[in-house]
Amino acid sequence: MPAYDSILAVILGGGRGSRLYPLTKQRSKPAVPVAGKYRLIDIPISNCINSGIYRVAVLTQFNSVSLHRHITQTYVFDHFHTGWVNIWAAEQTMENTSWYQGTADAVRKQLLQIRSTRAEHVLILAGDHLYRMDYNKMADLHFDNKADITVAVQPVPATDASRYGILKVNEGNRIVRFAEKPKDPQLLAELVSRDDPVQPYLGSMGIYLFRTKALIDLLESTSFDDFGAQIIPHALQDYNVYGFYFNGYWVDIGTIRSFYETNLALADPNPPFDLYNPAKPIYSHPRFLPGSIIHNCVLENVMLAEGSTLQHCEIRHSVVGLRSQIMHGTTMVDTIMMGADYYNQAAPSEDSTEAERPPIGIGSNCFIQGAIIDKNARVGNNVVVRPFPRGTELETENWVVQDGIVVIPKNAVIPHGTVIAP
Repeated sequence: MPAYDSILAVILGGGRGSRLYPLTKQRSKPAVPVAGKYRLIDIPISNCINSGIYRVAVLTQFNSVSLHRHITQTYVFDHFHTGWVNIWAAEQTMENTSWYQGTADAVRKQLLQIRSTRAEHVLILAGDHLYRMDYNKMADLHFDNKADITVAVQPVPATDASRYGILKVNEGNRIVRFAEKPKDPQLLAELVSRDDPVQPYLGSMGIYLFRTKALIDLLESTSFDDFGAQIIPHALQDYNVYGFYFNGYWVDIGTIRSFYETNLALADPNPPFDLYNPAKPIYSHPRFLPGSIIHNCVLENVMLAEGSTLQHCEIRHSVVGLRSQIMHGTTMVDTIMMGADYYNQAAPSEDSTEAERPPIGIGSNCFIQGAIIDKNARVGNNVVVRPFPRGTELETENWVVQDGIVVIPKNAVIPHGTVIAP
């Protein structure tokens, strides 16, 4: 059986991330902060490290500076370790002059780099999922079946079938049919794989383990741009493709609504995803911050990161990120506050126009509900923010509403007394 160090992990950094706008206005999707102190890219990289896969390539393209900085400052192996986390950015070559056109096209454009690693197998991962998986178990099934491709799959309810790539497996877990986001009732009836009226389907998780030779053959013999919609269905004809069952927690954080609800769920008394697993931790950039200071506050179901100061405020069911500053008299409910990259500098002089600008954080006597406050945002005193009806889409100079959720972008300034409400 091949060793796990024969596997190269390739994490797809995503495109423009328009469904997560404005969180992706100044950063790539995998660089979006999550759970108070992490970034989305930390999830797949941590899963790789915990699985003993120490060669990881991250394919990037849009707004990638902060992602590059985070990876290079965080994932540095010592001289006695053979592992690495490299960034493979989209680039023009003599053969290719275009940007990545899709998931498969992105990997195709990096085949030279993949060949140079001499890896026997390539694990394709997404950079915007929240889950904890032992890739070794997937690799064991892949090796045992002498598979060309193994696809991680999860039970899917009938109501959600049209949102996933749905596949059908035989008794030996070999995939015999695959349809991307099927809607036709007759086709759906043919794709039932489980004797379960609630979750009769198996959906692709967008996690693929390829034998490197099969991956190269498929990419060089076709012009397909996407793995799920094109490469996997095409491969069923001539390759051994198997499904790997995963029954743990997994969520695709691809929209503002899913991002918002997933983060808030982590602040629940019994969160669906356990960040406190000492055997398989989620890694991130080490910071040397002081413990958070809480002055006479009411906190209920709050995930609070280090380096924050909370003064005489009330916070319920919220996530409070690194270096957050919340002043007295403020109430915050069902809100994600990402914190700040730095603390406020010395106070400006009285005659400076800077004196009129609120400091980083949330000012006094505010009421904030149903919002996402991005990093370094400045919310003044007496500001009111309330959620809009689901489906509402608005954009102003200082704030955005996506699916009813108010998003205050990175570095935005909300003047004193502003009211953002339906």
